[in-house]
Amino acid sequence: MLNKKNPKKQEKIKPQKFKKNKKFSLRNIKILGIRSGLDMPFLILVLLLVTIGLVMMFSASYPNAFYLHKGDSFFFIRNQAIFAIVGLVLMLFVSKLNYQSLKILHLPILITSFVLLLLVLAMPPINGVRRWIQLGPIGFQPSEITKFAIILSFATLIDKNFEKMGTFKYGILPFLIIFLPSAALLALEPHISCTVIVILLAAIMLFIGGIKLRWFAYVLAPMLGFLGYLVLFTNKLTYANSRIAGWLNPFDSASGVDTWQTRQGLYAIGSGGIFGLGLGNSRQKYLYIPEPQNDFIFAVVCEELGFIGAVIILILFATLIWRGIVISIRAKDRFGTLLGLGLTMQVGMQMILNIAVVTNTIPNTGISLPFFSYGGTSLLMLLVQMGIILSISRGSNIEKT
Repeated sequence: MLNKKNPKKQEKIKPQKFKKNKKFSLRNIKILGIRSGLDMPFLILVLLLVTIGLVMMFSASYPNAFYLHKGDSFFFIRNQAIFAIVGLVLMLFVSKLNYQSLKILHLPILITSFVLLLLVLAMPPINGVRRWIQLGPIGFQPSEITKFAIILSFATLIDKNFEKMGTFKYGILPFLIIFLPSAALLALEPHISCTVIVILLAAIMLFIGGIKLRWFAYVLAPMLGFLGYLVLFTNKLTYANSRIAGWLNPFDSASGVDTWQTRQGLYAIGSGGIFGLGLGNSRQKYLYIPEPQNDFIFAVVCEELGFIGAVIILILFATLIWRGIVISIRAKDRFGTLLGLGLTMQVGMQMILNIAVVTNTIPNTGISLPFFSYGGTSLLMLLVQMGIILSISRGSNIEKT
């Protein structure tokens, strides 16, 4: 280009700088039109487990649905899919909220939990227990809300009184006021499996919160001793006594204890072998395993997908739990760490206890397998809780890929 004042002098043309294209990353994907800082690996793991869970739940449930619901083989999967879709929408919605606002809601949620636990005791029993509140065609278990209420309340109080957790007034008393009524009401249903989960969750949260270890002996020893006395020397917990007897002798039909479900589950696991019979080819789901879509769905997984398929699913669970722990530990505040760890530990404990029950490692206590077992309340609450972990991940100091 020529210079108008001095034609002989030419302007130097500066080379134009071009911006490099941004490297493609899942982090740049927008969810619901908003740039997301949430942890994509955790989200993908949740979606994988929900998808596989729905497939396996349908495979395990259609014979039982056909038999119980006048030829409607899609009864269970239709209901579960609806709750899954609603739960996933709620998960994404909750993931965009500030999880710190839950501190304000912990008391209303806890009071709601107590009210529902009292209300369920007035409901007519189903299979000898009172665990469901029926609202027309929809039933839900208050115990699912109780687990979340315990985690949220403990996280809030530990965060508030962290420097005083070594004292009885702040480190023990408030938590006993929350825990003891919850555990007692769950035991009255009776819901022994959820009672065990609540006890473990409370212990883990207090341990993370820095409680002195001697308090565990002072508080838990009398409780466990009393529970042991009821089980071993009285008929107050005949429900639990029969489960323990069946666990010790699952193949002893002469004992008079009903171990049919445990035996059929073990037959299913053994039939699967290394590679399984193939998706949809389970034999034990044809009215041998009672309600195979519920607590014993992992037995059908082992029968159809074999040892290899079961291990892959366990790896997915383990990876989800590991990622949840990483997100929680690197949260931007103590409350996020406590809340995230509690929610992650709930998934981990339920997974471990369910598989232990199905393999007869522990007595049959009716613990559901997260993302797999049939149950709208459980799946809905679980996905909302995963949304909270995703909300925590937005501020976590981790590489989001």
